[in-house]
Amino acid sequence: MKIKTKDRLFVVVQFMLFVIYCFKIELYTFKTDYLIRSTGIVFLIFGFLLGIISVLQLNRNLSPYPTPKLISSLITHGLYQYIRHPIYTGIFLFLFGNALYSGSTFKVLVSLFILILFYFKTEYEEQQLSIKYSAYKTYKKTAGRFLPKF
Repeated sequence: MKIKTKDRLFVVVQFMLFVIYCFKIELYTFKTDYLIRSTGIVFLIFGFLLGIISVLQLNRNLSPYPTPKLISSLITHGLYQYIRHPIYTGIFLFLFGNALYSGSTFKVLVSLFILILFYFKTEYEEQQLSIKYSAYKTYKKTAGRFLPKF
């Protein structure tokens, strides 16, 4: 499918938020005790692993744009059997975990903005996937957007 302006806009905003996240701005830092730091590390590691495995499973279908590639297939195995967008989940958990570990309110806020962006990006992406793949509507019923369905 053809890349549209909306696709590029999502990618540019996502990139800008990633860059903003990297700045060390200390609006307010919170005290990180052992529990908060440990939770941050667990999220960070789990998010990293989830992201890497998801990228490997998506393989040649990987694209930064929400619109699927012209030559691609619907992946519904591996992590994608349970979560429709595990890469986004992995990125969010990694960034949020790092924010908790570092005690940065700024990074927590940027992480939440990234999650909001991912929500809207996936809304658009799922419209495009439904157009390209007739099986996508059925797949949506079995796998959660960012977390597994129970």
